Amino acid sequence: MDLREKKTRRALANAFLTLRAKKPLEKITVKQLTELAEISKATFYLHYRDVYDLSEQMQSDIIKKVLAGINSPELMISDPVRFTIELFNSFLDYQSIIDTLFSGGQASLLPQRVEQGLREFIFARLPEKRSDARFNILLTYKIQGAYYAFVENRHKFGDETVIEILETFQADLQL
Repeated sequence: MDLREKKTRRALANAFLTLRAKKPLEKITVKQLTELAEISKATFYLHYRDVYDLSEQMQSDIIKKVLAGINSPELMISDPVRFTIELFNSFLDYQSIIDTLFSGGQASLLPQRVEQGLREFIFARLPEKRSDARFNILLTYKIQGAYYAFVENRHKFGDETVIEILETFQADLQL
């Protein structure tokens, strides 16, 4: 990707985040986006099919960053509490962009995409787990449940309190 393309994508991403912070995805138009980014519609369509494609690519990029922020993904199996803490800390590193990209009707996509990424990681290393019903159900339960427990309670009690409480669940979180 050359410098001009990087600048265009950065301008579109910044314009998208500005608009997305103010309105739902469904209300953002290519016209609004390109005017704010100061590029032509034709340039926009060189990079993306539509606003939804831009949103999906930005969401995918942030999910990759969140997952890359997990220092030891293998802890998902050996020490789920430590893994969950690493995952939450990675979420916190990108919280403002996550709150914008995954707001409103997009909110449920974050834990789904994180789960999908973690499944790919686990199944690449432990392919026999792919057909293990118990493992798969518990994996969904833990990722989705931990995420929503964190989101629902962090504003009430604070990030550190939620993470401390997670540490007390050591025995309950074993896969």
